[in-house]
Amino acid sequence: MILLAAALLWLSLRGLTVGEGENKFDFIWKAWQKSSKGYLLLMVAVAYVSHVLRAERWRMLLAPTGNRVSLVNSFLSLMVGYLVNLAIPRGGEISRCYNLLKLEKTPVEVSFGTVVVERIVDVLSLLLVIVLAFLVEWDKLMEFMASLGIGSGEGKAFKVPAWLVVAVLGVLAIGGLVYAFRKNPRLHKILEGFRAGLLSIFQMENKWLFIFYSVAIWFLYFLMSYCVILAFDTTREMGVGAVLTLFALGAIAMAAPLPGGTGSYHTIVPLGLVTLYHLPQSDAIVFVFIFHAWQTVTMIVGGVLSLIFSYWIIRWRSQRTK
Repeated sequence: MILLAAALLWLSLRGLTVGEGENKFDFIWKAWQKSSKGYLLLMVAVAYVSHVLRAERWRMLLAPTGNRVSLVNSFLSLMVGYLVNLAIPRGGEISRCYNLLKLEKTPVEVSFGTVVVERIVDVLSLLLVIVLAFLVEWDKLMEFMASLGIGSGEGKAFKVPAWLVVAVLGVLAIGGLVYAFRKNPRLHKILEGFRAGLLSIFQMENKWLFIFYSVAIWFLYFLMSYCVILAFDTTREMGVGAVLTLFALGAIAMAAPLPGGTGSYHTIVPLGLVTLYHLPQSDAIVFVFIFHAWQTVTMIVGGVLSLIFSYWIIRWRSQRTK
């Protein structure tokens, strides 16, 4: 995955053309210096508000399972998960559950079940965002899809339908799990905990508040993109519809199983900027590199601080019990 991300980064940088004798990284640095730091700092503030809301939403899912955790510990665990995700794709989903286990004694299988619920809700939210983007920018997005060769009808070679591949893999996975649980009865406890986490969404006291948090989180994600677009002269005049489209493309790119969306983000989003809004390729690449780097730095700082605070809390509690 790291090699693939590096290859995609290299391909993206190849499209960055600079003047004779000018260094590509100096070109990116100059663009950074010209950006509005006020909007970039506002993006950081919006990002952390969204993380707090996500931590609170996680607490709501955990409460029906009998695990009432504090907002602080939920937030710290969430940020540790984000940090791990930057190095190991999807590794943060397990690591944040393990961090919560150390802080709150919440069983990993239960908290992981609630994380799966969160991911299902996020996928549905992303699909709604994509639908909304198509409704707002239908002509431009169809033009973009055509540029990728999607839906063109070309190529008559036999292809296995994606749904069939998923169905076969699903049956094999379920069969393997059933076999494993029959051979090892101790796994029943893990399964029950995971099941409790999955069903927590149906047992919440205030489901409408959960829906509100989910909408608010994705609205704040959109606002983050808007803040960064306003920070650059080359993208400031693109409009809300363009922000929605690029936000949808960015969300799809970040969903790729690459460390922090590195590579996929730098490939898909510049292509969208150039194809849909005719932004010069060099400006599009520079914008995306700075945008993604700024988001990554924000997550690294929050994740490292959360890891330090988690370690301090765990150590302090262990010393109290001695």
